[in-house]
Amino acid sequence: MSAPRIALIHAVTVAMGPVQAAFARDWPQATLINLLDDSLSPDRERAGDLTAAITARIEALADYALAAQAAAILYTCSAFGAAIERVQARLSVPVLKPNEAMFDAALASGERIGMLATFAPSVASMESEFRAAAGERGSKASIRSVVVPEAMRHLKAGDGSMHDRLLAETAPQLQDCDAVMLAHFSTARARDAVSARLRCPVLTSPDSAVSKLRRAMGLGADHAPSTRST
Repeated sequence: MSAPRIALIHAVTVAMGPVQAAFARDWPQATLINLLDDSLSPDRERAGDLTAAITARIEALADYALAAQAAAILYTCSAFGAAIERVQARLSVPVLKPNEAMFDAALASGERIGMLATFAPSVASMESEFRAAAGERGSKASIRSVVVPEAMRHLKAGDGSMHDRLLAETAPQLQDCDAVMLAHFSTARARDAVSARLRCPVLTSPDSAVSKLRRAMGLGADHAPSTRST
């Protein structure tokens, strides 16, 4: 399949640019479908949990993607892990949670892993998923998260430079880590700024996910996902 159709399912508009840029760099042949429900993220925050109604909406978006003949699905918002697992369990096409590929890369980097996040409701579930991934590999890796919610507020207001600056200023709190993950697709844009403040690898979800999707589709990867922007 020279140009597979990949469905990207978004809950925030700020996640769209980084993943599209990653595909443009590493898999330009893919045909992308963008499905956006930008009420999911605020509804998830208000609910305080992943409710049955929100889970049903996550599943419905996957069904829509299949109806549009998607050969694979990538979710780009990190606050819906358990709901995405339900989709993975019932669909035969490759379905990726936003951060599973980045977790793989982090676990290959060492045992002291840091995470910079900007959306607090996603952190507990992401940490749980990371520990589960470590356990499956027999790894003793630990994760330490720092949340910078004001960075997301600046990004949504259109001030990407301040978003990146706030994350970079916070990054030294994780300077003793073997690798630092930028928690969300939207935070990938800050990779260069954060990398300038750290000596360890800085990992992002979009690049890791594109590489894993290529492998899942039997296409291999031309190169390992980078830890710095190009």
